[in-house]
Amino acid sequence: MTRPSILWFRQDLRLTDHPALTAAIAEGAVVPVYILDDQAPGDWSIGGAQRWWLHHSLTALDGSLRKRGSRLVLRRGPAAAELEKIMIETGTRHVLATRCYEPWWKRIDAALSARADLVLHDGNYLAPPSAITNMSGERYRVFTPWYRRLLERMPPALPLPAPDRIAGPEQWPASERLATWRLTPTGPDWASGFGAWLPGEKGAFRALRDWLPAAGEYKTDRDFPARPATSRLSPHLHFGEISPRTLWHALGDRDDPGAEAFRSEIGWREHGLNLVDQMPDYGERNGRAPFDRFPWRTGAAADRDFRAWCRGRTGYPVVDAGMRELWSTGWMHNRVRMITASFLVKHLLIDWRRGERWFWDTLLDADFGSNAMNWQYVAGTGVDAPVFSRIMSPLLQCEKFAMGDYVRAFVPELSRLGDSEIAAMHGGGTGIGGYPAPLVGHQEARSRALAAWESLRA
Repeated sequence: MTRPSILWFRQDLRLTDHPALTAAIAEGAVVPVYILDDQAPGDWSIGGAQRWWLHHSLTALDGSLRKRGSRLVLRRGPAAAELEKIMIETGTRHVLATRCYEPWWKRIDAALSARADLVLHDGNYLAPPSAITNMSGERYRVFTPWYRRLLERMPPALPLPAPDRIAGPEQWPASERLATWRLTPTGPDWASGFGAWLPGEKGAFRALRDWLPAAGEYKTDRDFPARPATSRLSPHLHFGEISPRTLWHALGDRDDPGAEAFRSEIGWREHGLNLVDQMPDYGERNGRAPFDRFPWRTGAAADRDFRAWCRGRTGYPVVDAGMRELWSTGWMHNRVRMITASFLVKHLLIDWRRGERWFWDTLLDADFGSNAMNWQYVAGTGVDAPVFSRIMSPLLQCEKFAMGDYVRAFVPELSRLGDSEIAAMHGGGTGIGGYPAPLVGHQEARSRALAAWESLRA
């Protein structure tokens, strides 16, 4: 037999629509590999919630590979070093992978290219970010013109089918046991509420199937957290269990408002990638330099308020419902993500990067580009963000998007209150049944935030 190809899985844990896999199979025997590298990402090593998902997604991927006569080789350590070991064990220097754009993956790819025959395929996005440029060949940093340009390239190519069989090497390299990585929690099992999720490619297609009948109402209902309008596909997309072009083609030729809104959200996710590809430190650096001088609150009082925000104990029912949903399920409704983020940054005047890090550790779908972009958008610090002085009112958000049932589902202390009573507690509560009084009044918080904004502009 000819020497095998190493297929290096990263954030592409699927077999359907996998260009690198298709190319590897065409060349002969394939050694599928996943490496858990906690060193290269540095502070951006995946958080606890994502480790739970990864465990189950790798289990599902290995099962799919075994049905096709293959298996998944697991290694833990610096990715480039582990791949070099596997190259020696298999007698090949040929490595195929799906291109990633996070800064640590780009550094690894550059280093590995000097030691291996590394072939990168695009497959996790609708288009390579560098391909979307204006007429002068310059990259976009603002979503609307960027998305218009992307649409000119749509629809994307049809998804590739999953293979029926994958030939293996004559001799398999050693593999670690997934259980020894201890990715799932024990004592206490804080992931007990994650049971509604089904990680893996099968779970991704099931989620798509279940959501498609509701696609027509997506535009009108997606901002109402008590309505089952969102697709809940974001963790599957992040781990690459389903491709964006699979989702695009699943909508077919539909041009109704729901389908168009969903396509735009896929585009918004990719715009985050576009930004971090141009600005690798966007997860840590303000997109607008004047905010480097912003008077964020620090010290013991700010730390106390931050802990209350994390625990869902701010005294603002919608904020607390969102933070408790996040902790118990690993996910939060998108409208509520904006409200909770705005509350931390503008009501509590706490640096957006602290919230970004909390989301990174607790969200199942924590994506480097999307997380950085969305936090900077809400904070007003981003290159494509509204001005800081736009301050969301949790009370108005609760009323406008009928959040009473949502609050009652996640804040049991308020389960007997009516919608109007819950709405009135946003900034005006006094503490009830063990539920805390507001950390700060809404008008007081608004005035404090605007004063901080004016000091920056002075």
